[in-house]
Amino acid sequence: MSDPLKRAAAEAALEYVRPGMVLGLGTGSTADEFVQLLGDKVADGLDIIGVPTSERTAELAERLSIPLTNLDDNPHLDLTVDGADEIDAELRLIKGGGGALLREKIVAAASGQLIVIADHTKLVDTLGAFALPIEVIPFGLGSTKLAIEKVASDLALKGNFNVRKRADGIPFVTDCGHLIIDASLSAILDVESLAQRLSVIPGVVEHGLFVNLATVAIVGTNSGIEVLERKNMRSLP
Repeated sequence: MSDPLKRAAAEAALEYVRPGMVLGLGTGSTADEFVQLLGDKVADGLDIIGVPTSERTAELAERLSIPLTNLDDNPHLDLTVDGADEIDAELRLIKGGGGALLREKIVAAASGQLIVIADHTKLVDTLGAFALPIEVIPFGLGSTKLAIEKVASDLALKGNFNVRKRADGIPFVTDCGHLIIDASLSAILDVESLAQRLSVIPGVVEHGLFVNLATVAIVGTNSGIEVLERKNMRSLP
């Protein structure tokens, strides 16, 4: 069943879409709402083309007859609309609960604008209550996990570091064939330092801290839509 707050945020994001745009299409329940609504617009004649951030999103877009392309043929995107697991006041995000963080970050980085859509429960004062997904290669998993734990310890972050598993107990594997370590850190006080230090660990492919990528957050609340813009960024039309 559609969540009315997520759907309201998705509807508001459609206002930023213009004919002829190449759009990044996010992954997750809120992004699905946007893709569904975009499919309706395409059926009514809207001329856009999308780049999906996951196989799941690609399948949904194809069912809705949304034209798709890739970053090889279209290396620069006009706009990406995606969800988030957490959003702070500086529009720093935790993403990757759906397991698509690598492709989501690649697509976001290739986009002129990243609009995040969410309901109000995703707004936080401090990132970290949601476990931080860290995508890793299977080879050397034990060593990579130790290195992640050391980085966290150096930054006075304590928590659990668990390889994500599916409901049947089998390790979750991303679309790119990697594993995910979910780091339950409670509160990440120095987001930039953690992001930088995780990025240089051999074996870490990507992490779910999205810093300086989101330009606008559209948040569905019980009293209406709230639009947050990152400071020092130009406004969207």
